[in-house]
Amino acid sequence: MASIPVTVLTGFLGAGKTTLLNRLLTENHGRRFVVIVNEFGEIGIDNDLVVSSDEEIYLMNNGCICCSVRGDLIRVLSGLAKRRGAYDAVLLETTGLADPASIVQTFAMDEDTREAFRLDSVTAVIDAMHFTRHAAENRQVLEQVVYADLVILNKTDLVAPEVLEQIRQTVGRVNDTAQIVEAVRCDVPIATLLDRNAFDLGKLLFGQPVLAEAATSNHIQEHGIESVSLTSDAPLDAEELGEFLSTLLQTKGQDIYRSKGIMAVAGAKQRFIFHGVHMFLETAWGTPWAAGETRQSRAVFIGRDLDREALKQGLAGCAAREEK
Repeated sequence: MASIPVTVLTGFLGAGKTTLLNRLLTENHGRRFVVIVNEFGEIGIDNDLVVSSDEEIYLMNNGCICCSVRGDLIRVLSGLAKRRGAYDAVLLETTGLADPASIVQTFAMDEDTREAFRLDSVTAVIDAMHFTRHAAENRQVLEQVVYADLVILNKTDLVAPEVLEQIRQTVGRVNDTAQIVEAVRCDVPIATLLDRNAFDLGKLLFGQPVLAEAATSNHIQEHGIESVSLTSDAPLDAEELGEFLSTLLQTKGQDIYRSKGIMAVAGAKQRFIFHGVHMFLETAWGTPWAAGETRQSRAVFIGRDLDREALKQGLAGCAAREEK
């Protein structure tokens, strides 16, 4: 049976997540959603702000699903897994303080959850009016951007164009692969929000390394979050690469929020793909290299206080001594 797509809606407090959720529920898309709303407080409020609809709504309050009530999320998903066919997709609205890393890991590491569901997208909503201050004061704001494949720059009617450009540059520096869409009251086309397959290993997106070389802004420096993009034209040794990634994430995984790469392994006809969230690492063989295609490895590491030179040397040390 086909796995059920899950769209995670994240973003800091007041950014517009519930507005986006309501937009998804009221559009004429012909889909049946199950909605999971997570609130930090003891008394649920957001579920009452969700528009009246035929969708099932599960409220999970008194903690974040990324930590204290993560087990509750697994139990809800376990129950939903038994009813596959009764609905088409799951929308999961997190608290404004949620760390998406643990949520991503839940869908990747819990065997029963992984079998029944697939993470389709992590969408982060940004409040354009307050983003700069919130990002300076709360690390979660940037972490939510780090894990997103889609960033909705909301409330654009309330700020000047130069402010929007500054936010775009900031988002690009911490996650240069996320699609950025500007919006007023989250008026984003449904086609942009659903069926993204953003966490399919065969469809990993990569940005341009030049963006990662740009100077970092003050609030990014305060939190130490940055993106390091590396390339290598030398064929890599599979065992050396595996050892490098394994050791790196075991020792530095707490600070490396995301890692991903499309690598050229010596003697292999296919691309070697990896995707990591903190210490969790997933690998797969991707599409074959085309005849005459330049086999260049590309890797991106996003995290806190990254040692660019050490990462560069580590990857260089994986070069095969001679092409097999």
